[in-house]
Amino acid sequence: MAAFLYQALDAKGRQKKGVLEADSARQIRQQLRDKGWIPLSVDATTVKHKNASPFQRGASLSTPELALITRQLATLIAAGLPIDESLRALSEQTSKQRIKAMILAIRAKVLEGHTLAHALAEYPRAFPFLYRSTVAAGEHAGHLDGVLNRLADYTESRQASDQKIKLAAMYPVILTIVAISIVVGLLTYVVPDIVDVFVKNGQQLPGLTQFMLNVSHIITSYGIYIAITVALAILAFTQSLRNQVFRATVHRAMLSLPGLSGFVKEANTARFGSTLAILTTSGVPLVEGMRIATQVVTNIPIQRSLNDATVAVSEGGSLSQALSMSGYFSPIMIHMIASGENSGELDSMLARTAKQQEEHLENTVSALVKIFEPLMLLLMGGIVALIVAAIMMPILELQQMIQ
Repeated sequence: MAAFLYQALDAKGRQKKGVLEADSARQIRQQLRDKGWIPLSVDATTVKHKNASPFQRGASLSTPELALITRQLATLIAAGLPIDESLRALSEQTSKQRIKAMILAIRAKVLEGHTLAHALAEYPRAFPFLYRSTVAAGEHAGHLDGVLNRLADYTESRQASDQKIKLAAMYPVILTIVAISIVVGLLTYVVPDIVDVFVKNGQQLPGLTQFMLNVSHIITSYGIYIAITVALAILAFTQSLRNQVFRATVHRAMLSLPGLSGFVKEANTARFGSTLAILTTSGVPLVEGMRIATQVVTNIPIQRSLNDATVAVSEGGSLSQALSMSGYFSPIMIHMIASGENSGELDSMLARTAKQQEEHLENTVSALVKIFEPLMLLLMGGIVALIVAAIMMPILELQQMIQ
């Protein structure tokens, strides 16, 4: 039995869309006619070849949707329902047709005899390689419900961590844009109008006032060209990042900048540690887990060093020693992993050190934001003070001349 997406017209001529299960498209059309509807189109949702429709290969899920589906599926399987029945119940639970169609298509593959992990592979954008590998390990070990619960926890915690970092980074960006807008507004509209009074009177302007007036003229005359140039430079830089060599150079430079290098290292090692923890806890072999976890690392030099570490572990080396050789992991993280290897509790120690790294990263971001706010206010206040001084200086000189 397969899932089909249909479009039809009801008795009142209104268009209806939905998903139904049947052995063939012909049966779907008959079901629609039995309702008194006129079938317009009936398309199978199951992916059958590489040139499948964009809906099939390109379908994706947001992080909250993936976490919710994973949690619900884990609950149904833990209740003793077979996988196919759990998927059917899951499809009936959702009100979104695209998700329902995806789940029923996965159920159709399971009914054909495929494993759940293999069925999920039909939608690689919705269920990434990390997710599918963990599910495969859970199926192999016979603890699919527990693995799915851990995956849901991992997905939710990853979303919460990323959300905190994005929200923390958003405030400085907004503050910077507002500050630049205020300064440009003052230099464009306020300074020229006030200073123009003194220029018309033939008064000699102080050096600071003349400098501000020149900046104002540059902004008013060439501001649009400056903005276009900056936008084109940003666009060119973004496009250049698609080149592997250029991106590796930028990533290497990020690791050598004071302040930024520590943040990049913490972000990538925390992501690697938390991913490796969920994989090994779910039953994925250590070397395979390292290969998968390396793919979530975004910095190319760190990723390459982790590839070397994976090779070293596959040749019989210890995980702590291999990670220590990379030079990117903190000493406390290395010591905790070594302790886990010696005590035979590597899985739990990886989870603990990953959580510690993520908390430290969040604290670092929070501290940077708290430092940035007063610095930005001081910088903004200093620039505004210079503008006010540039305006007041000719006024004071005029007052002295009158006296």
